[in-house]
Amino acid sequence: MVTGGGRGVVGHVGARLLADLADVTGLTSAFSLALTKLRQRQSGHDPGRIAVDLAVMLADGGEAIADLAVLRDQSALFGLVASDPTAWRLLSQLDEPMLAELRAARARAREVAWAQHADMHGDLPAVNAGGRQVDGLVLDIDATIVICHSEKESATRTWKKTFGYHPLLCFLDNTGEALAGLLREGRAGSNTTADHITVLDQALAQIPDAVRHGTPILLRSDSAGSSHGFLAHIRSLREQHLDIRFSVGAAITEPIRAAIQAATGWIPAVHTDGELREHAEVCEITGLFEAAGWPQGTRFLVRRERPHPGAQLSLFDTVEGWRHQVVATDTPPGNGGIQHLEARHRAHARVEDRIRTGKTTGFGRFPSRVFAINQAWLQLALTGIDLLAWTQTLLLDGDLARAEPKKLRYQLLHVAARITRTARRTRLAIAADWPWTNALTSAFNRLAALPRPAG
Repeated sequence: MVTGGGRGVVGHVGARLLADLADVTGLTSAFSLALTKLRQRQSGHDPGRIAVDLAVMLADGGEAIADLAVLRDQSALFGLVASDPTAWRLLSQLDEPMLAELRAARARAREVAWAQHADMHGDLPAVNAGGRQVDGLVLDIDATIVICHSEKESATRTWKKTFGYHPLLCFLDNTGEALAGLLREGRAGSNTTADHITVLDQALAQIPDAVRHGTPILLRSDSAGSSHGFLAHIRSLREQHLDIRFSVGAAITEPIRAAIQAATGWIPAVHTDGELREHAEVCEITGLFEAAGWPQGTRFLVRRERPHPGAQLSLFDTVEGWRHQVVATDTPPGNGGIQHLEARHRAHARVEDRIRTGKTTGFGRFPSRVFAINQAWLQLALTGIDLLAWTQTLLLDGDLARAEPKKLRYQLLHVAARITRTARRTRLAIAADWPWTNALTSAFNRLAALPRPAG
């Protein structure tokens, strides 16, 4: 028999962990300060709290504003949550200046989260590639297509002959945080220089000043990020005392084809874990062709490998019997052999997983016909991704610290518990035989032990 008369039971207990983490990192207060102008009366809902609740809902797997009911109908666990019309009204008021304020607020919360990580665990995780660690921070920029199944403002035909948006995103490979995102029309170019510059600048603004100045930064992108204007912008950032380098894909032009044919000294390629990659070789072709327009000091590496079934080949690849890919980087000699540098770039493929899981965390479906509302939705989706990343780096360990959002939701976030209130304290009792009870209770204990931001 199944009845609906249960009392004292709540679900999605792990989502409360995300909401509390937003408070502990100062994200909630920073959002409240950024949106204080939107608060019409003191007794009404705090706009900053509404924004955080939306981000928590997206991190928890919600897909529409109506999914706020999961939080709202459990006031004993999540407190007072705004109604759907109130949430819609907030999103409709978030213009570009206010989104800029929200990005600045998210940067302040990130600084707190990174400081908490330094106090509790030391440096941020390092990126491994080619069997060795990559110094500093690694930023990955990539674009994706989000299909729209109805007419939405600025949704257009895409280069893949689909219909929707073409956002450009930047993720931090060290932790999986979503540093920046720009919602664009479906017809937006893949290699638009201005858009890449905007996203990179917004991503760098998310990195705390003390880390940004003095820490090596590597920017990775596919060939869409190899426009000479974008690379010149990266070089100009180095003139502003940022230790930033690039590693981007390069198109195989006729001069590069001739250089590949003339190249000698091929050596075995390696996997990202350092093991030899079967039927794959790398070589450097710097100086074998005229690199007009590329920043001074750019090096060119080529990987060739026997094509796997289904690989897309050019006529040149068909004639040679190899599949070729070219990497352009300004990492100087002596900072790792070409095997490591090529494997380091190939690890850029991890951004595809970031985007795939990000589409299940908010930006795979946009709720409104109004482009400005969908822009705000994207920023809150990036916030939800950050909350998940901070939860993993600060509060979890083992497999859960590396798990994808779907696994976190299944094992932790959607857990049910009995809730009671005694002696002015709210208590949650999770089933003793739930396999991940200890992981969730430990996460709440670690959350309670995190240093609080001053003020």
